[in-house]
Amino acid sequence: MNAEPNSAGGARAAHPATAPLKRLDNYGLLGRSAAEAVGSFVLVFAVSVGVLGGTGGISLPLAVGLAAAAAMVGFGYVSGGHFNPAISLASAAAGRTSWKALPVYVLAQLVGALLAATILWVVFQGHPELSDTRQIFTALANGYGSEYGLGFPLASALLAEVVATALLTAVFLGATSGRRAASTAAFAVGVTYVVLLTVLTPITGGSLNPARSTAFALFAETTALEQLWLFWAAPVLGALIAGLV
Repeated sequence: MNAEPNSAGGARAAHPATAPLKRLDNYGLLGRSAAEAVGSFVLVFAVSVGVLGGTGGISLPLAVGLAAAAAMVGFGYVSGGHFNPAISLASAAAGRTSWKALPVYVLAQLVGALLAATILWVVFQGHPELSDTRQIFTALANGYGSEYGLGFPLASALLAEVVATALLTAVFLGATSGRRAASTAAFAVGVTYVVLLTVLTPITGGSLNPARSTAFALFAETTALEQLWLFWAAPVLGALIAGLV
């Protein structure tokens, strides 16, 4: 099994007209992990548009989709462009990423996500009219049940997150296979994020990414932490389904 494939998007090769062939191994595990942390930071930082975007700005799903596409183009050639523990797990299950590198990738993604959430916490705390920053993070955190969103129950939230994560990881694996340009894969993954998060937002707040869910849950009210297990279990199951298939 190869430790990592050859391309900018996690595929075997980048298109010869757009990028030179280069094994991701050449950057070393430390360099690849750093790229994953930065990309994860970008994705989680983009979630703040849910508060700062207001009614006149872009939607949260669109912000995350654009951020994912930009991060894949900007940093994917170093690490494979996962920025999400679920995608890293699917990549390992599919034989694209070594199992030895998987925990390092996941740790880096968590560090990047937590750093983004911490910076957002400091930014929100500094505003004189935002009296309860914890409530803001609770609104951005993922959840389910009668007190969250439209009140979808646990079973509905679990099924929606599993199916959506399986679709996201399947698109990633397909878009980054073969000799495709990094921009093509980034577009496919970014659009998929937008569509799936648009569907999931009223159900669970839209996770698809355990690092994102963890980062906001740590700064939110206790209910978010109590429900965090689902936003690890569902993406892991969905990623394994897509990766193994």
